[in-house]
Amino acid sequence: MKYSVIIPVHNEEQNVAPLHHDVLHTMQQLGEPFEIIFVDDGSHDGTVARLQELSPITIIQLRKNFGQTAALDAGIKHATGEVIITLDGDGQNPPKEIPKLLNVMQTGNYDVVSGWRRKRQDPLAKRLISRGAHALRGVFVRDHIHDSGCSLKVYKRVCFEHLDLFGEMHRFIPAMLGWSGFTVGEVEVEHHQRRFGTTKYNWKRVIKGFVDMLGIWFWRKYANRPLHLFGALSFFLTGIGGVLLLWLFIKRIILQISLANSNLPLLSVLLIILGIQFFVSGIIIDLSVKQYFSNGRRYYSIKQVDRR
Repeated sequence: MKYSVIIPVHNEEQNVAPLHHDVLHTMQQLGEPFEIIFVDDGSHDGTVARLQELSPITIIQLRKNFGQTAALDAGIKHATGEVIITLDGDGQNPPKEIPKLLNVMQTGNYDVVSGWRRKRQDPLAKRLISRGAHALRGVFVRDHIHDSGCSLKVYKRVCFEHLDLFGEMHRFIPAMLGWSGFTVGEVEVEHHQRRFGTTKYNWKRVIKGFVDMLGIWFWRKYANRPLHLFGALSFFLTGIGGVLLLWLFIKRIILQISLANSNLPLLSVLLIILGIQFFVSGIIIDLSVKQYFSNGRRYYSIKQVDRR
């Protein structure tokens, strides 16, 4: 199989048939073997029934609504294509743009190409939230692309050999792959208004995305060296506690100032204990990470081995 098109859907009863038609038309023009995978993320309308009327198609049904990231991960793990193509199920990503992304991948020799919805057809509130998220990504994630939230992307299969998705991490896939040495490109794509149904974007997804962004930041900085973070916190807290304890010693022994009504001795001891706990926690997490990677997993990717 050359191409696998993966489309997560949730309550998109009216969108799946026209979307399947457009995807099928586009992929047939490429002249290569392909598969179309729809992942139903716990829809409770007639989405599955409409999907069962279509052909050719692979339908993956999740037992309940686990979220877009889980649906993407399920589709990727069932895909057999050399190139994986993803897009939303709401019809706002026009499938006719897929050849454009594939061409950029081939000419630029990229491992990933992300769509850039430069002229978004979304409500103002959603666009403002996306701009705020983009600013935060520039601080925490630094993926160096304009629109990581665009679901229209193409990947080489090798990108997902050591990558499991969870939470709301589908927005950060290019960033995580970039940190592992994969090359990431970007191209402007069209973006249409939603024709049917309602958006699944709400304040809960905003909060989850921000929390996952912090998790991604931690993983990027300290995935293979967590002791550096916890050790630094340990020395900081222990240092403050030690300096404070020394000052209290000078006040009580040398300056003969009573500390009977002061809470500072308790605070200094507490800071020292917290520092020791952070250091011990860092050692435990460090050992856990080393155990994780010793099981055949690694935080880097080898692109090529050249034997002559």
